[in-house]
Amino acid sequence: MSEKSDTEQKLQHYYDRKKEFQNLKDLIKLLETESEDKDNLISDIEDDLQKLKNNLEKDKVEFMLTGEADKNSAYLEIHAGAGGTEACDWAEMLLRMYIRWGEKHKHKINIIESHAGDEAGIKSATIEITGKNVYGWLKGESGIHRLVRISPFDSNARRHTSFASVWVYPVIDDTIEIHIEEKDLRIDTYRASGAGGQHVNKTDSAVRITHIPTGIVVQCQNERSQFKNKEVAFSMLKSRLYNLELEKRAEQEAKINASKSEIGWGSQIRSYVFQPYQMIKDLRTGFETSNINNVLDGDIDDFLSSTLLWNSIKQ
Repeated sequence: MSEKSDTEQKLQHYYDRKKEFQNLKDLIKLLETESEDKDNLISDIEDDLQKLKNNLEKDKVEFMLTGEADKNSAYLEIHAGAGGTEACDWAEMLLRMYIRWGEKHKHKINIIESHAGDEAGIKSATIEITGKNVYGWLKGESGIHRLVRISPFDSNARRHTSFASVWVYPVIDDTIEIHIEEKDLRIDTYRASGAGGQHVNKTDSAVRITHIPTGIVVQCQNERSQFKNKEVAFSMLKSRLYNLELEKRAEQEAKINASKSEIGWGSQIRSYVFQPYQMIKDLRTGFETSNINNVLDGDIDDFLSSTLLWNSIKQ
């Protein structure tokens, strides 16, 4: 039924584009015979042509989302790198960017856990973005994001370079089977810290699960009940194990673990420069823009599209 729904949706996109193209042809024919109001007609044709091009570009990218988990929702983790308060502030800026992206696309956002910085920002955070094709769109965001700016926390107004890592994992549904042995798990409960209300902070409702064979650790503290936190943490663990399996497959095929080698503190995937000039550039695809405010407000579709196209060519 899921495959049937996906196919029907793709067919509907085709019919929609075909209709838009026919309407455009009709307007051009009308322009050839119309003697008055040509300026408005030309303007309408230009607008419709741009709309058609944008829709075709989006369709082309979405048709590339053919991976086993591409249609799934996603967990997104952000960790501040070296740089103290400046890095924590940068991590929080990235968190807001992805939340705004999710909101613009009408996706549901759930903050799984968040650890505040000592003075500002966040040390780390995990969110769940629920919606169709979320993992497919965001999977290329895993890596190191670098910020260069005049630090608002430096009294001498010096330029600082900060780093934050972003990791994206698919939410695993029933169509993908992940087998986990109970003996391989260590489950700890603890008292949640930070915001969350009196009930959350006064009971051992937070849950941390360690997968002993791999060393993967996941935790959740945002729900009121320990049972719910355990359920969410277990779902996150399945996602991490699935992602680990994907990395193993890639390593066997390419004889290198490309994911881990690229995601090192010395090799960033994207650079965000505020001073001495304004430019955001993806270091893999070469795509860049000077509109930093829009990007930080969640308008990252052009970066996501260019990464998907780049990956399809690379493969």
